[in-house]
Amino acid sequence: MSESAENIPIRPEEPVQLLEKVWRLTCANPGVMTGPGTNTYLLGGGERWSIVDPGPASERHLRAMLAAAPGRIERILITHTHPDHSPGALALQAVTGAELIGRTSGHARGQDASFQPGRQPEDGDRLGLADGMTLRVLHTPGHAANHLCYLLEQERLLFTGDHVIHGSTVLIDPPDGDMSAYLASLERLLGEDLQYLAPGHGSLMPQPHAAVRALIRHRLRRESKVLTALRDSAPSGLAALVTRVYDDVPAERHALAERSLLAHLLKLEAEGRAFRRADEWRALP
Repeated sequence: MSESAENIPIRPEEPVQLLEKVWRLTCANPGVMTGPGTNTYLLGGGERWSIVDPGPASERHLRAMLAAAPGRIERILITHTHPDHSPGALALQAVTGAELIGRTSGHARGQDASFQPGRQPEDGDRLGLADGMTLRVLHTPGHAANHLCYLLEQERLLFTGDHVIHGSTVLIDPPDGDMSAYLASLERLLGEDLQYLAPGHGSLMPQPHAAVRALIRHRLRRESKVLTALRDSAPSGLAALVTRVYDDVPAERHALAERSLLAHLLKLEAEGRAFRRADEWRALP
């Protein structure tokens, strides 16, 4: 891999070669939740290709994927079924007949109801791709209960979906999102032999273990702020707590921050460190 691969600019719908057999194509759907856009990854070469996360339902992105993969698209792999990652699979499969791989969700809110995989892989499954490439499946719940990462073993390159993204943190939105599961899934990555992270949003990430440790530290610092706010105040609801715990986040994003705050509180409740009565929370000694 080129030493400068992580510095390649992101330009919507322009394919970028990251490795001999790995390309990135970023959908033109930038925003607060998607950063510069959703990354689609193309694996293969010649006549056989696989796609990781075809993105939202977008005719423009569909055309870009088909143009970037000049051979036959055999597999479409989904990290999770949020609307910026999987809906594009429906039209892509209709055109290509590719096998659709990923997990359905047990939650209705904020999910892609059109997603109907032909195969729902288990943690640890190995998927053989073209030219001797192998993807190992890692079940990484937290951001979503059905979230999967895919490890390209020959290159030690992990396609992280929204488990880890570049330049920001992800929303943990209960009940589908679970902070305890998220932190455990991050810890799991520290035991994997990784060279790069290929996130669902943003640029290629070198030094993957350092990036994961930084995320864990960030979440635990936020948890500490939650406990401090609970101990320093009378029983409080989410609206009052979010202004103290997320005082470094613009007020217009506090509604989203409340969801991750709730995830922290539910983790503390499960650990016996906080409790709620009606809609108010307080710390336990």
